[in-house]
Amino acid sequence: MSAPTVTEIFKRALELREKNPNADYPALKSQLIGEFSGRPFPETAYLTIPEYDNIVPEEDWTAGLPVTLRGIQNEDWNDVIHGIIISLEQVENYPIQSGREDDPSKDWRNRSKRIAEAEDKVTEKWMPEDLMALAKRNTHN
Repeated sequence: MSAPTVTEIFKRALELREKNPNADYPALKSQLIGEFSGRPFPETAYLTIPEYDNIVPEEDWTAGLPVTLRGIQNEDWNDVIHGIIISLEQVENYPIQSGREDDPSKDWRNRSKRIAEAEDKVTEKWMPEDLMALAKRNTHN
């Protein structure tokens, strides 16, 4: 039996939530511990979960990873799964409590808007006017 990755465990937690969205976190945690106990622990080199920057700030969706790391180091499935649940809880609850990071009505959170403004300044400065006009015509079509 191969060692699962932290990403695989997180994805399994998401699958279980999809199947039973009304289950509470302690029940989900118990189910995951039951599924993964007795298996080899994940490698710390692969301590990551899928990115959720467009939904939740990084410090929130990664909140459980230190607990998961501690669980791997201490070979304690309870801590490994507890860390996964912390991150899952953040990914699920942040949008409900604060709105999604990519919500267009939340301009102060819209990271791409700030990047777009900087790109426009650089493009205007370095791109010749005739090329700029051509580019604008092509993007409006």
